[in-house]
Amino acid sequence: MGNTTSCCVSSSPKLRRNAHSRLESYRPEADLSREDTGCNLQHISDRENIDDLNMEFNPSDHPRASTIFLSKSQTDVREKRKSLYINHHPPGQLRRKYSSCSTIFLDDSTVSQPNLKYTIKCVALAIYYHIKNRDTDGRMLLDIFDENLHPLSKSEVPPDYDKHDPEQKQIYRFVRTLFSAAQLTAECAIVTLVYLERLLTYAEIDICPANWKRIVLGAILLASKVWDDQAVWNVDYCQILKDISVEDMNELERQFLELLQFNINVPSSVYAKYYFDLRSLAEANNLSFPLEPLSRDRAYKLEAISRLCEDKYKDFRKAAKKRFTLFMRKQQIRCLEEETKNEVEAEKYFRTVPLSHMLYLMKRSGSMKTNHVVK
Repeated sequence: MGNTTSCCVSSSPKLRRNAHSRLESYRPEADLSREDTGCNLQHISDRENIDDLNMEFNPSDHPRASTIFLSKSQTDVREKRKSLYINHHPPGQLRRKYSSCSTIFLDDSTVSQPNLKYTIKCVALAIYYHIKNRDTDGRMLLDIFDENLHPLSKSEVPPDYDKHDPEQKQIYRFVRTLFSAAQLTAECAIVTLVYLERLLTYAEIDICPANWKRIVLGAILLASKVWDDQAVWNVDYCQILKDISVEDMNELERQFLELLQFNINVPSSVYAKYYFDLRSLAEANNLSFPLEPLSRDRAYKLEAISRLCEDKYKDFRKAAKKRFTLFMRKQQIRCLEEETKNEVEAEKYFRTVPLSHMLYLMKRSGSMKTNHVVK
């Protein structure tokens, strides 16, 4: 506080203390440059737009920024389409179901209640593209995620474990096993992907064959505690993965949180963005969500929801009609007031105008006959 070179002194308000500790008004001195003042503080006009930077480098925090996994999958999708076009092969027989008068098929997956199986498949596909199209600039590999230093099983890790990329089915089986044993929801899978991309962005690391299992495990561990009301304890994961210790799980969770800078907030807009991007990824890879026939119970639920929405819309329409009626009444009252005001002003005017001038105006307007004589 007493340092003369601190920013508090140079950016203090326009008041100055004298020897008697009284406040006196600031007297402007001659114009001084930043070099003359002895400090090179950045002016607020020179500050960069932090929101734009965060949106560009932290897509897991902003709803308008495109997700990383979707951009990394575009290369393979374009190559697949190009190969199908060159070889004249159709993209496969799509199992489409069409609604008829007797049967109606619905996509049971929604943003609030996604389909568990296909959501996990999409998340596994996103992780697969992260590993396959990772950067090759030799980023550092953190020890806490290295499977060679912290193996998940007692079986010996192959010497070339970090050379072969895992298949999508292998990633799906690993994630599916954890979700089935811990009884996690599909929403938790989407939050897991958000935390995974946030970790890769904040820590500036890549997910690779040597660390993907522990990164996914840490993201699932954190997502299950943040999203679900009845969180899974770390000791429960030790019962799923028999050869891992509770201390290792605690350390994994602690370092994961530190690398995230304790930013575990997932806004609803970001969650919805990841959900729809996962659906786009599934559509681009011919992984369509299943269509289920409309059952009687489902129809009753939809009917009840539609009635509830219809009642709400009726209330909205009544309120809107009432507001419109009040507005029109106010407009009518205002018009009447203006007409009354004009009549009063006209009456005042005609009282002040001489009779001869009024007769002249009446003749000119044609309201009086020219042969009319006023006595």
